[in-house]
Order: sequence, then C-alpha cells, then structure tokens
Amino acid sequence: MKSSLVAISAAVVVATLVTGLKDRAALQEKFGLGAAGKPAPELMMMGRIKPTDAPAGNPEFNAQLVADKIEAITSPSPPAPGGREPDAAASQPSAPPAAPQTVAQPAPVTLPIVSAPPAPQRAAAPAQPAVDESALRYFASRGDKVRLQAEISRLQALYPNWVPPADPLAVPQNGDKQLEAMWQLYSDGRYAELRKAVADRQAADAGWQPPADLLDRLDVAEGRARLVNASDLKQYATVVDIAAATPSLLTCSEIDVLWRVAEAFIQTERAQRGQDAYTYILKNCTNPAERQATVEKASTLLAYQPMQALLALERPAADGSKEFDAIRDNLARRFMAEGDDEPNLAIAPDYIARLEKLAETQGLASDALLLGWYQLRRNNDADAEKWFRAARAKQDSAAASQGLALALIARKAPEEAEDVMFRWRADSDDATSTYLAATANLMALQPPADLAEDVLHRIAGEVIARKYVPTAQQFGWYARSLNQFQTAARWFETALAWKPDDEPSAYGLVITREQLSDRKGVLDLQRAWAGRSSRITNLEDTSSLMPNAVTPPPAKGTLAAQQPAQPTQHPPAEPLPAERRVILQPGSEVVVRAARPSMETVNVPRGPRQTRGCSTTIDAGQLKPADALSRGWCLMDINRPMEAISAFESALQSPSRKVREDAAYGQSLAYLRAGLSGNAAVAATKAPQNRQRAAELQVAILADRALSAFDAGRYRETLIYLDQRAQLQQERIDLMVLRGYCYLNLKMYGDATRIFEAAAATGSRDAARGLADVRNVTHPDVND
Repeated sequence: MKSSLVAISAAVVVATLVTGLKDRAALQEKFGLGAAGKPAPELMMMGRIKPTDAPAGNPEFNAQLVADKIEAITSPSPPAPGGREPDAAASQPSAPPAAPQTVAQPAPVTLPIVSAPPAPQRAAAPAQPAVDESALRYFASRGDKVRLQAEISRLQALYPNWVPPADPLAVPQNGDKQLEAMWQLYSDGRYAELRKAVADRQAADAGWQPPADLLDRLDVAEGRARLVNASDLKQYATVVDIAAATPSLLTCSEIDVLWRVAEAFIQTERAQRGQDAYTYILKNCTNPAERQATVEKASTLLAYQPMQALLALERPAADGSKEFDAIRDNLARRFMAEGDDEPNLAIAPDYIARLEKLAETQGLASDALLLGWYQLRRNNDADAEKWFRAARAKQDSAAASQGLALALIARKAPEEAEDVMFRWRADSDDATSTYLAATANLMALQPPADLAEDVLHRIAGEVIARKYVPTAQQFGWYARSLNQFQTAARWFETALAWKPDDEPSAYGLVITREQLSDRKGVLDLQRAWAGRSSRITNLEDTSSLMPNAVTPPPAKGTLAAQQPAQPTQHPPAEPLPAERRVILQPGSEVVVRAARPSMETVNVPRGPRQTRGCSTTIDAGQLKPADALSRGWCLMDINRPMEAISAFESALQSPSRKVREDAAYGQSLAYLRAGLSGNAAVAATKAPQNRQRAAELQVAILADRALSAFDAGRYRETLIYLDQRAQLQQERIDLMVLRGYCYLNLKMYGDATRIFEAAAATGSRDAARGLADVRNVTHPDVND
C-alpha cells in the first residue's frame, strides 16, 4: 500500500512536468511571466501549451507490451510446483540507476516473463543523446503505467531524438540503492530530507552528482509548496513571483496552481491578467469538472462583463445542451446581485428571465429580493414593489420590508411604508434611515394625512430618540396645517436645537411666532439670521420654497383691506415645495429629483374682504353669500384651503353674478392649493369667467397637472401638459427645468441638455444642476 501511495505522489509531479519543462523560455513568453529576477512579473498573454503526444520516436517501442510486463511483475505469482515460493530476488524490481556516467553500464537483462520483439532491419539510427532514464526505470519498477507513459512523453519533449528503450524494465543489476532512496523521499513529499540526503552524499563522495532530472523535479515541487502556502496566507504578490520563477507549474495538470495565480492577479488589481489565466484554462484544458469549477471560481472574482467573455468559450455538450447549464442558475443569481450594487449595469434579459422563473417555481425569498432590488435601483418601482411583496409573503425580513418601503415611498404611499418598516426600524442603519425617510414623506403629504393618534405618537417617539431633523421639521408644518401653532413652534424649536443651521425650520418658527404675535421672538430670529436668510429677515412670501406642502400666512400687518375691483396678489396656487428631494436608499444612495417649480401668482379682481376674523370655525352655510365669499378669501390667506372650499361653495348660492364668479374662481384656487387640480377644473365651470381669468386658471391647472404627473413618474404625460400650457403662456424657467428632467428620465439626453443649457443661461441654479445630472448619467467615468 505504501509503495503504491509513493508511486502515485511521484507520478503527479511527473505529469505536471510533461510539458512544463519542454522550453522554460517559451513558457515564460506564453504566460507573459518574466524571469525570476524581474521585480514585477505580469501575465501578458496566456498562450496554449500543447500536451505532448504519445511517444513516436521509436517504432520498436510497444507501450501495451510494457504495460503487460508491468502487470505481470506487480501481480502475485502463482505458487511453484511442489509448494516452493519463487525466488525473492527474481520478483523484486531493482532500484532506479543514476544517469550514465563514465562507468559503462552492463547490458540490459531481459526479464524471462515476456520476450522483447525482434527489431526490424533498418538504417543506422542517429546517436542516442545522454538522457537520464532513472525516473523512467523507477516508475517501471513500481508498476506505475500512467506515470511511466508521462515520463516517456516528458523525455521526448526535452530530447526530440531520444528513443525510449524497448524494455524499460530491463534494469541494470548494479542499481544505485542510495539514489532509489532519494526517489522515495521525493515521492513521499519529504523535500527537506531529500535536500539533506543529496548534500550528505556529495559531501561523502565528491565525484557524485545528483541527476539533473531529480533536482529539477525537486525545484518544481518546492515551488508549488511555496506558492500554495503564499496563496493560503493571501500573499498574492508572492504567488505571482513564484509563478514567474516556476513557469512549468502553469499547465492544465496543475489546475489548482492556475486558479491560485488567477486569483493573485485579480487581488493585486490586475484583473485582465486574471481573466487571461481563466481564458487559458477554458481554451486548453479539457477536464469537464475542472472547466466548470473554473467558471464558478471566476464568477466570484470577476465582474459581469469579463464573465461574459469567459462564458463565450463554453463548449456544446454531446446531447445538444451547453457545458455550463448546471451552474447557470447560480450565475444568474450572481449577476443579478452585481446589478443590485451597480445601477448602471444592464444585465442580459436572459438572466433576468431565468431568475424570475426560479422565483416563481422555487419560491425562494432570496430570488425575489434580488429581483426587487434590481428593479428598484432602476426606478422600476411597480416591478420592485411586486417582487418585494412576494419576498415578504415568503419570509418577512428587514431587507424585504426595506425594499418594499422604498418602493412605496417612490409611489407616494409613505403611510404604508411607515407601517411596513416600523417593526424593522432598528435592524440596521439602512433600515433606520428608510423608516425615518418614510416618516418625513408621510408628514409632508398634501393635503395632510389623517393619521391615527398611536401612529403620530410612535413617529414622534422615534424622531425624538433619533434626533431626526427632517421629520421634526415636518411635524411643525403638519401642526401648522391643523392650526396648532404652539405645537408647531415647539417642533421647529426642537429641530433647530438639533441642527442650528436648518434654515427651513428657522423660517417655520419665525412665521409661527409672527402668527402667535411673539414680536420679541420674531426679532430675535431675524437678528440671528441676518445676512443668511433674506426671507427670514424680511418675512418675504417665499412659500414655494417651504419643504413641506404648507404655504405660510402673510406677515402680520402687511395686508391692508382691498378696495373693490383693485387687483391684488393672491398666494401661490401651488403649495408644494421647490426641492431637490433626497430619498435614502440601500448603500446611502442619493436619488436626485427635479427641482419642483412654484406656481405662478394670479391677479384676482374681487370685492372687499377681511384679513382677520376667520380663525374660529363656523358653518359657512349660515352666512350670507357675500360674507361667505369674504370668509373664503380670509381662509385662503391663513392657508386653510379645505375650509375655504366650503365658504366659496356657500358664496356660489348668491344671486349676484359677480359674487358667483369670484366664488367659483376662489374655489378653483382653493382646490389647487390642496393639490386637487381635477376638482379645480370642475369648480371653474360653476360660474362664467372672463377671458383673462379663465386663461389664468387653465394655465395654473395645467401646471399643477404637469407637476403631479412628474411626481408620479409619468414623464410623457408631463410633457403633454407642459406643451398645452406653453400654448397659453410662455414657459417659465422653473417649468423649463421640469421639462429638462422629463427628457432626462426618458433618456432623451440631447433634448435634456438643450433645455438645461437654455435655462442655465438665465442664471438658474436648478438648470445648472440639471446639466450636471445629465453629465453624471452620460459620462459617469469623467465625473468620477
């Protein structure tokens, strides 16, 4: 048993060197590896190292005959007649001799088991080169057919004119026992002991030289051991250096070495060299299991595009299938996972379809998650929501809930998003960020969401615990929309305590203190923000810049009673903010939306109204139509559009055509303020309007519909509304920016660039940011 194991170990190395020792310089050239002395070897080109053919130099050599002899020697002999055992000396193979030196060797002795075939008559053969045949005879004596053939091929590759002996088993009688012991140490992998044995013999016998073949094999074996050890220790530069110094290791018979060298190249930021190594294997090596393992190993180290080049080397199977079909499902999962991390990476539809089929047939939550994240990163919110819901149905996890919450936020359903993420809010930093983003979006809904008390309490608790400024600020605007000004002031003050430079919170606080007649508090804020915020210093009407959907009331004392038929500026009909909204995604991705333009102001000729006296809640139906009309305008001034709608509805019952016209117009504006453009269009038809007012309403309604369509991701519909509006009134700069972002989202980059450049020429910062967004999409490498 021991001798068999020894023979097998030795033969592994022999097979390795069949082609590796043929031409060291050629190997170095093919693999792109420099000599051992070069400081930084690199794999320049993975050439094909052709395996040597069967020995063809000696027509008299009969491999089958040799195999039969080996079989006869290694098989147990039948007992001799009369019960006598065969002579032990005759049955033991002799030790491998040293290479022929100056001392003449006796003629080979033909074993009596099988006679050698007679040599045919032929011309005189060329002189035989001096070849070390000790390994050849050693493997023959051990009965190792495979390694015997490999050694013959190796020697033929090194010495093209060498003719293998007709009978490798004809071992000279005076075998070198010490040399045979050295070969045994080599076979056992005891390389240090072998080095010592060689040194000891040279010290004892100055005239003895070890066979060059033995030393070469020892060098290669030690190189392999060092390379494997360096690879295990992740010393990748050392792996490459050893491979450069020992090119005979880089053959298909050393597939593990090739894998380790490929990994070393990739880990030392030479991915192309690593790809070349894998390419060499797939072009030259034929073992099916090793080829499949090569693709699997490469898929964990190489990116999607290089892997497609490797898969192109796939060979068809005999049954018509493809070579790597058994691992294609896992490859699809691997590529989709990479697509989740790289939003700009387009995975082939075949892989997507394969994973979708797997998700439907096998029902694994992990497959549905991969599909959900892939679609979400590409703004396919509907498809992402479908797969995240499927994943949660199989296994409710933080990842599935987080993905679903992000899809819901994108669909403008933050209330469900908050409910989905509440359970997982503390699972990770990303989960916490997603939950808080859902709360901020929920509190900013317009019209304000009707939230249950327990939901408000749990959101407030999390916001305070996390000191999350955006939602605290939105709580302030939410309280203002409910006329809870004291509560609003406290939330704004809390947000400022957490982030003193938060200008929107400071603005919300100053207008709330003005509403509460806290003049000292207003002056304190104005002094603190002098030179930093003109709207705080001057209390300008900049409601379109507020970060929730609430328009602040006019500053106290700034509106005088209006005379009949005198034009006045009405608060902006569109209450939603101009913003660059940031939605937290996995991996801290920032999704940039278009800056949302504010609606134009509309000149409103109407009768006298009161600016105060509508803070209390009464039934507008009990008022006279004229009083109800005045109350409607008063409610609009303090940003209570839903109550104003009822007041204007009562005013519509007036017998006066002028009052009905003003009431219909006011109700349209109130609906626009509440974000209900469809209702605004209906209200405008309740009483005849003059041409100018009808045009103004139509312009405002079309702009609101364009904004709503854009927020819903319906970019082509947005362009239609913008085109219709442009026929009635010249397009404003902010709406031009909105048009540019529509083109950007539709991947019409040329049109987007043209629009942004035209708008940026006017000094628009939003247009300049739009140009930057186009460049980020079209030239990501330049911007990096």
